[in-house]
Amino acid sequence: MMELNCMSRSSTRGIFLSVALLFSVVLVMFPSDAHGEEISVTSIALEETTVLELTNDSTEEISTLRIWLGSDFNFKSFKTEKGWTGEKNAQGVIIFTSSKVIKPGESVKFGVKTDKPNEGINWKVLDKKDTQIDTGKSIAKDLPPVKNLDQIQSSENTGKSMLTESTFRVVPEKPNSGSTIRVTGDNFGSSQEFDFFIDTKKIGSFETDKDGHFITTMKIPENQDADRVDFKIVGKNGEEKKISIRLGVIDNRIPASSDIPLTVKGIPGTIHRGDFLEIFGTATPGSGVTIEIYGLDGEIIRTRAAETDSKGNWKLEPLLVPLDRPFGKYTGIISDGRANESVYWELSSDKKIIIVPTSLKFDQGETMKFNGTALPNIPVEFVLEDPLGKEIASDIIQVDGSGNVKYEHPTTQNTLKGTYTLIATQEENKEFIYAGVGQLPTIPVNLKFDKLNYKTSESAVITLSGKASEIISLLIIDPSDKQKGESLSITLQPDGRGTHTLDLQGYSSGIYTAVASKGNVKSTEIFTVGLQIGSGSIDINTTKVAYSPGDPILVLGDAGSNVLLTLTLLDEDGKVIKVKETFSNKDGRIFESEFRIPSDAEPGTWTLNAKSGSNYDNVKIDIVTSAVEGMGVSVEQGEKIASTGTETLQIKVFGAEQNVKIVVVSESGEVIGEMNGIIADDGRIDMVWPIPNDTEPGTYTIRASTASDSAETTYELQ
Repeated sequence: MMELNCMSRSSTRGIFLSVALLFSVVLVMFPSDAHGEEISVTSIALEETTVLELTNDSTEEISTLRIWLGSDFNFKSFKTEKGWTGEKNAQGVIIFTSSKVIKPGESVKFGVKTDKPNEGINWKVLDKKDTQIDTGKSIAKDLPPVKNLDQIQSSENTGKSMLTESTFRVVPEKPNSGSTIRVTGDNFGSSQEFDFFIDTKKIGSFETDKDGHFITTMKIPENQDADRVDFKIVGKNGEEKKISIRLGVIDNRIPASSDIPLTVKGIPGTIHRGDFLEIFGTATPGSGVTIEIYGLDGEIIRTRAAETDSKGNWKLEPLLVPLDRPFGKYTGIISDGRANESVYWELSSDKKIIIVPTSLKFDQGETMKFNGTALPNIPVEFVLEDPLGKEIASDIIQVDGSGNVKYEHPTTQNTLKGTYTLIATQEENKEFIYAGVGQLPTIPVNLKFDKLNYKTSESAVITLSGKASEIISLLIIDPSDKQKGESLSITLQPDGRGTHTLDLQGYSSGIYTAVASKGNVKSTEIFTVGLQIGSGSIDINTTKVAYSPGDPILVLGDAGSNVLLTLTLLDEDGKVIKVKETFSNKDGRIFESEFRIPSDAEPGTWTLNAKSGSNYDNVKIDIVTSAVEGMGVSVEQGEKIASTGTETLQIKVFGAEQNVKIVVVSESGEVIGEMNGIIADDGRIDMVWPIPNDTEPGTYTIRASTASDSAETTYELQ
């Protein structure tokens, strides 16, 4: 069975088993055909869960089943047998389709879950030409109790990671940040390996015994916020169990009479419009802290409050400096009821890029929106990184004479929760903008080098950013993937920024990685030492020849070993869209994924140029839009499924005139994925394909086809 939604496998699998055991249950069905029952759609239900079995007693071949409920009921989730796909449309109809038809005498089962026990499920079956064969309504009786059903299900799930009755708990029941907990569970799969998570952070692994029991210990990170978290046990197949608990803090309580001074951090001397501030400090334990901000005329323009914990620490919810805040000098007065502290800052106008999110926190499924200003008439590049620091989207937008600029990115219900970083680059100017999905953002750790390649006689200048005054750990990984030297500690300034000069004497030629971290938060950056302009030939290629606006470009190629190159993307008129310095590795391979077709790109033949010294190579690519005749397909890495950690591909089909069949084919010609794409009103199809966990790296072909048209592209899976 293939999981398509949030319905648990174990619960529906138990229902399927019950159907097999209780074959004598009387099922009532009202067919539309008065001359005889050609199509049988029977069902059995347990509370909100229903299992439908479609049996083809006709002479036709069935390829589609549509089901819908009455107006007072809604489908919550569904699952299908292998080879079938399902999609719930805006009208609440679930459409099950398959590339393999149900021939006469064959049957197939579907599981659905509704928001409440339903009064019956309406159905309609269609052939390959979408011609209706039959329609009716299936009404199921409740599932009667079955003796020893738990034992039967347990036997059925031998070798599975999780069962319906799998449970676990943590001791103590109300743990603190930084404490060690004992985790115990029962009724899991026998001798199975599991990972243990706090929200999206993996903190350990364990294995069950032959009876599906386990007991283990885990350490909650010291820097874990004292807030409500999800403890999750995740099996190797992605199934999970979770419990939600509010963490406390270790009660090293300091008497209220202790002399903890009132301090404030996170407010630099110079602030800009659009800045994201995390203000924190110390005060009397157990007290309340207030901050009053006074404007240019001496009037209070903002008041905020926070509570101190038992250690005397406090922090405000994140603040965003408004885009219309007047420039000038501001004052903040902080008080804990026993002492006052004054801070001063200047709101300056020297930033070239000023962009803010429309909200600091976006819900899953909501579109993230950013507005602001940049230098007029100059393109700006946007790169969006997820909470793990992975690039998930990018675009190049031409700024008009007004300087106004906006950027949007849609999210889904499966979008990973956490802090997202939008990196805006325009000429030599670069800004980091933060927004949260599902939670308020926090300032992550970032580092940048002043250039890509250095001589061994030079020093690299590293710029770091993070929370005000925090200590960042910096380490270097050499070309053999070993740590070079000792880890360094760098204290950031009150504005959250810092610099470090790295002496490169003694560094051999090659590709290095710098890792900056604070607790579980880290950022990595590549830099090179001693790479030279190449004297040999260069050969580059892209993974496809036709691209749509917004598509990413994966550049692959060969050159000499450890060669420095410059890649340039030019439009049909020869205008430079993007220039990036890159390199070949020790094996001479070129791999560059940071190019993307602008969303407003005009159709035509564009050029990608690779140059190293006097050596160069060009590759031509066609930019097409949905207005071009024929069908096209594009693919890019999609968002990770938050609940299971499964990687996905985002497959888009444009120019289609009807529903399409989509297949994913390996280099050996094996079909490893099949889907049915449902066309939207604009002729586009947008599908997410979860990549099976055992998929090997390599080049895969994604092919979309109808009876009269087809299109394909390739994707390099790393």
